[in-house]
Amino acid sequence: MRPADMKRINTPELAEAFIEEQVQAVRAQVGDRKVLLALSGGVDSSVVAALLIKAIGRQLVCVHVNHGLMRKGESEQVLSVFRDQMDANLIYVDATDRFLELLAGVDEPERKRKIIGGEFIKVFEEEARKLEGIDFLAQGTIYPDILESDGVKAHHNVGGLPDDFDFELVEPVRLLYKDEVRMVGHALGLPASMVERQPFPGPGLGVRCLGAITRDRLAALRESDAILREEFANAGLAGKVWQFFTVVPDFRSTGVRDGKRAFDWPVIIRAVNTVDAMTATVPEIDWAVLKKVTDRILAEVPGVCRVLYDLTPKPVGTIEWE
Repeated sequence: MRPADMKRINTPELAEAFIEEQVQAVRAQVGDRKVLLALSGGVDSSVVAALLIKAIGRQLVCVHVNHGLMRKGESEQVLSVFRDQMDANLIYVDATDRFLELLAGVDEPERKRKIIGGEFIKVFEEEARKLEGIDFLAQGTIYPDILESDGVKAHHNVGGLPDDFDFELVEPVRLLYKDEVRMVGHALGLPASMVERQPFPGPGLGVRCLGAITRDRLAALRESDAILREEFANAGLAGKVWQFFTVVPDFRSTGVRDGKRAFDWPVIIRAVNTVDAMTATVPEIDWAVLKKVTDRILAEVPGVCRVLYDLTPKPVGTIEWE
């Protein structure tokens, strides 16, 4: 458990002190051996990766699996930050086709989740078996994970690795809350867009491309989401709205484009504010911002003829649609 006298990491100086402490602890634990990490690009795994690179350099082996359900530019950012800027020992696996083929025709949300989670473990296991001399598994476990799961959470889906790996865990941020992890990430020099990344479900865009996932609808979802994020950032809303994203359902709507009848998808904008994610309210977004987002989506995203704003609070609605 978290020591009673442990200070909250709420200043750059305390973050720097924590980093130095953990660098020494990791070096003492690992020595000259190798550590494996599933690097999703999320806040926790990114901060752990940056911290371990500082501690042991290329003794850390990062595996980034692109399941084809990432937001626009996310895998590219992982490669740019860690491989190009930090010289990480990074293995990149583009498993897009593999995942989308397994998901073809699957419309039940829980089954989609199980396929994505299960296949991620398989891909990660395959990459791990190709490596030699790995004795440790690093995980982005944070303190709320421990509190909520009464033990170490199987973070980033790697907890399902077979027992024969027999890895020893390295969990340098396990006693930190999320805001503290972000503070450490800033101190490590990670870009703000990565450190302040919004909550993102493990199945990624798979639960926002409603129903059976198709490549064309997934592309419309990814592009519309990128437009929403860009325009909210331009309007100064990125740090004021807790979470925002788009959803593309598996049905079409009648529209008119260039004087001809169109039969295309709607895009639904979802934005919420919350403290604990147990309840959520819907912010009143300035009409000019919503109009700009709408105009851009209709002009720039193929196959879309309507844009809607979801006004449903939680409860009754959940934050995600699936």
